Amino acid sequence: MAYYITTFSGIHFYPLEPEINGIKIEDIAHSLSMLCRANGHYKNFYSVADHCVDCAEEALARGCSDDFVLICLLHDAAEAYISDIPRPVKKDLEGIDEIEKRLSDTIYKAFLNRIPTESELRLLSEIDDAMLYHEFKTNMGEKLKYGEIKAKRTFKNISPSAAEKEFLSIYYQLTT
Repeated sequence: MAYYITTFSGIHFYPLEPEINGIKIEDIAHSLSMLCRANGHYKNFYSVADHCVDCAEEALARGCSDDFVLICLLHDAAEAYISDIPRPVKKDLEGIDEIEKRLSDTIYKAFLNRIPTESELRLLSEIDDAMLYHEFKTNMGEKLKYGEIKAKRTFKNISPSAAEKEFLSIYYQLTT
């Protein structure tokens, strides 16, 4: 028996059996704006939506295509349905990679009509890791092993509603 979650917009969504018609950008933006990165251990609230916007802005600063900027914006969108699981736990949580990939692929198909290529996923990983470095440096004073960024981002907390609006603003700029 499959179980559903009720999304922000009131849709009954089955995360283990995702369907394109149940995915709404407004649900994703709202949910990600309410989820704190680092499992809530940052000194200040910094949402998954903030992180996704920062990744998209970095792709833009690197001169990437609109499609790739959208990939960066949506790269953690599955977390709107299964939450943000910290890397040390995720790597040993059996089955989560398959669940997240199925969700992510469905989300990418909904908004891009395709899934990212291997080369796009490699660049996305590089940007994601660079953002993680700067987030921890800014929010925790801790320097991780990841790289530099080109986008001018603050990594400071903003309200969930502001993060949701910024996420949607970038999405609509890229898709209209």
